[in-house]
Amino acid sequence: MKNILSNLLFILFMCCSLQINAQHINKQTTVCNPINLNYRFQLNNPSRREAADPAVVLFKGKYFLFASKSGGYWTSDNLIDWKFITTSDLPLEDYAPTAVVMNDAVYFMALDRRIYKSAEPLSGKWQIVKENFPIVVNDPCLFLDDDGRLYLYQGLSNNKPIYGVELNKETFDPIGSQSELLSSNTINNGWERPSDYNDYSGRRKPFLEGPWITKHKGKYYLQYSAPGTEYKSYSDGLYIANSPLGPFQLAENNPFSYKPEGFICGAGHGTTFQDKWSNYWYMGTMTISVKDHFERRLGLFPAFLDEDGTFYAYTAFGDFPHVLPKKHIKEPEDYKPSGMLLSYKKPVEVSSTLDSHPKENTTNEDVRSYWSAKTGNKGEWILVDLQKQSKINAVQINFFDEATTILGRTNSIYYQYLLEYSNDKKSWKTISDKRTNTTDVPHDFIELKAPVSARYIRLTNYHVPDGKFAISGLRIFGKGNGKLSQNVSSFTAVRDTTDKRNVILTWQKSEDATGYNIRYGTAPDKLYMNYQVFNADSLTIHSLNAQQKYFFTIDTFNENGITKGIKVIEAQND
Repeated sequence: MKNILSNLLFILFMCCSLQINAQHINKQTTVCNPINLNYRFQLNNPSRREAADPAVVLFKGKYFLFASKSGGYWTSDNLIDWKFITTSDLPLEDYAPTAVVMNDAVYFMALDRRIYKSAEPLSGKWQIVKENFPIVVNDPCLFLDDDGRLYLYQGLSNNKPIYGVELNKETFDPIGSQSELLSSNTINNGWERPSDYNDYSGRRKPFLEGPWITKHKGKYYLQYSAPGTEYKSYSDGLYIANSPLGPFQLAENNPFSYKPEGFICGAGHGTTFQDKWSNYWYMGTMTISVKDHFERRLGLFPAFLDEDGTFYAYTAFGDFPHVLPKKHIKEPEDYKPSGMLLSYKKPVEVSSTLDSHPKENTTNEDVRSYWSAKTGNKGEWILVDLQKQSKINAVQINFFDEATTILGRTNSIYYQYLLEYSNDKKSWKTISDKRTNTTDVPHDFIELKAPVSARYIRLTNYHVPDGKFAISGLRIFGKGNGKLSQNVSSFTAVRDTTDKRNVILTWQKSEDATGYNIRYGTAPDKLYMNYQVFNADSLTIHSLNAQQKYFFTIDTFNENGITKGIKVIEAQND
């Protein structure tokens, strides 16, 4: 009897413990870039993860996501929770897949010169509907017009244009020859210049690639990517036409998608699609490019069309958490961060440190740098001191695969950890207990049911799939207890007359600002582009259209929220 009673008490204790451990975890309603997918380790050395060049379609109430070099594809009901589907029917080692819904089925194409079809993509079963496509294609995009005609757009080169051609819907053969739709123009288009910040002035040419087309109210919006997938400046430019094969004219608002700064950068070679509420979304390629040129992730951003037909992806605070809407949204004001960054440059304590990968890298908002413990052993830990009690509503854990040798997918790839909070470093409570987790979550995002008030956050390792316990970002979100930062009281925007692709901004620092978001565009009421910096009082943007006027304002932000800029000025010649 004594043993039975002891066992019952133990079971009751464990149930209570599980309830306490789980009480802070919410069914996820938010997304925080990079998207938390089980990115595959590539099949060749160096051991690193990759997914890029996404294509998303909505089919029979479900979203299907195809991405380069992923060994399968994903499906979701809500753009948050993604289930991985494996198949041997598709060329999953090819780059740059495309998909289109047609004839009550999904059609797929990549670089192997075949077109595939599935009426049940959830099953992983596909059939070939076109062998030996007569054109060698790179980065294809299939587009079904609302008149029922089918088109193919393609291109990947630093010396050739983006092409387009109509296809026969029955045979999938081209109808006529390809049309040249657009070419590089770095003399005018600053966003096409190579380098992280579009400031390269040599003879190297950008790669134009990844076309994607959207039709809205009779206009055809043709996206293309430049200058290269490894750059922070990787973006999508935009051309517009009145017919599917042009002639295409450069859009006034360019680039369409652009995110050169923040925790993770890049917004290029993407897919634009509509959700269940007719909202436009842009899913693009984001760069890490530390272990390899093609070490990449995916990001999701809302896209909007204004009353004049200006089309843009909205990337402001694009790696902060946002609640995904379950209704139609009309403008960026409908899509604000659900939590502010609390962990930027905050003090860090760790169990051990591998040389050249210091602890400060976990809170510096740079995915390209990371802290690594000396081992991957159970018990290695990291602690962030927020320096004051704050209301925490989310945590993003970005693991870095230091010293891994993994190639491909296996069922043994997962992280196990315990995430806790405290106000005195003595009494700890659980935010998330994943000590028995068996799901691969390399950019795990934990959304709390209700905010907790805490000063310290501690992450303790229980298992890594290989290598060391390493973190590129332990990012803590919520709301501080102080005041908003002040407006920028004075700033200038001066165009470089020797190179009008450049503008130099200077401003007076705002008291208590963590950082600044520069909003700019082609008119005072069209400030659709964004450039975020931390703790700065100047910035040179090298990605302008040399022939276009630009207007600027500067928002400030801190742990307590965002203070919108009031003053809007036109950039003046120096």
